[in-house]
Amino acid sequence: MRTYESTRAHNKKPPSPSRLRPPWRIALVANMRDEIDWGPDAPSDAGAEFDKRETIESIAGAMEDDGHWVTFCRADQTLPEALLNLRPHIVFNIAEGLGGDGREAQAPALCELLGVPYTASRVLANAVSLDKTHTKRIWQQSGLPTPRFFEARSAAEVDDTGMTYPLFVKPVREGTGMGIDMGAIVRTRQALTERVAWMVEAYKQPALVEEYLPGREFTVGFIGNPGFPARRRRPWLYDNDGYHYFPVMEIDSGISVSPGVYGHDAKGYDIGAPGAPGYICPTDIPNSLRLRLIELTRKAAEALGACDVSRVDLRLDAKGEPSLMEINTLPGLNPKVSDLCIVAAAEGMPYQDLITEILYLAAERNALPFETLRYADVGPHAMAQPVPRGPIAWGLADE
Repeated sequence: MRTYESTRAHNKKPPSPSRLRPPWRIALVANMRDEIDWGPDAPSDAGAEFDKRETIESIAGAMEDDGHWVTFCRADQTLPEALLNLRPHIVFNIAEGLGGDGREAQAPALCELLGVPYTASRVLANAVSLDKTHTKRIWQQSGLPTPRFFEARSAAEVDDTGMTYPLFVKPVREGTGMGIDMGAIVRTRQALTERVAWMVEAYKQPALVEEYLPGREFTVGFIGNPGFPARRRRPWLYDNDGYHYFPVMEIDSGISVSPGVYGHDAKGYDIGAPGAPGYICPTDIPNSLRLRLIELTRKAAEALGACDVSRVDLRLDAKGEPSLMEINTLPGLNPKVSDLCIVAAAEGMPYQDLITEILYLAAERNALPFETLRYADVGPHAMAQPVPRGPIAWGLADE
């Protein structure tokens, strides 16, 4: 038997946290849009959840302004070599992954294999949250409200559902509204069978079928982790349980190109453009409902073990009661159009603060030392003093 011996630095370990001092070497790990040829048979929205270059540059700029060194690493087959050579102190992870039913867990799993700390949720939470059916089963078992549902792996599995029409059909393992348009709402058995058959064929995965809720739609974003926040970079941001909830945002899809459906086409419009949904933040709702939405968000995230940052989508039923729809443990971070950035801006939190808080929440979990800012010096949403920076390093092969 032969044993493969890498000529790379396969035995080098990251520096000991006790000896780590800023600036940190940060690997920004992501999948960039328009870098993959999906082929002629791919659906028109293939790769929609991947990030634009402007998003990657904005995140890198926020961390570089905070004094760190940032290198972009593509979350593809080159990532193991990139991390072995770069030896980052921490990974800022926004990677969607390439292929497989748990692809959002690929980059975190590699980081754990190499012993490198990383931001956002861990392997299991990222793998499970991508699968909407498993997520809803966990919520059900936890006693949390979510619409009745079933999973169909083929049109032949569409039987007498026992559920009330209209129903809503979407891919089990996609984000960014992929596979969701006006045809997602079905009102007959035949329409349901046809939609499931198309979705299984187009997206090569099962379809999730759930009862359609006709009420208002909300999203709640948060940063934080369980635990008293006294030792965090900006401890005043968090409640005593360790969380910071942004203002509740309502998605008014009734005015969008797809009325009643917040899908991929609607998300593609610039904010305020004709055909775009209304993004109302903070929305005008009773405080009792706001607190209920926040309570459900926390319970939904903790049921999956989410870390650092997440965004939860909820919708009201015909009686006005909220139900959990989805959770995004890797929410978009485009400063102009991503829901999480919209709600942070509505609150007055600078983009740099949002990005660096995600970074330092992960650092806290992994015992990486950093300096705590004083409230008297910076205020609740003041930006740290920027430092001069050069262009982002675009991966090891491009240096």
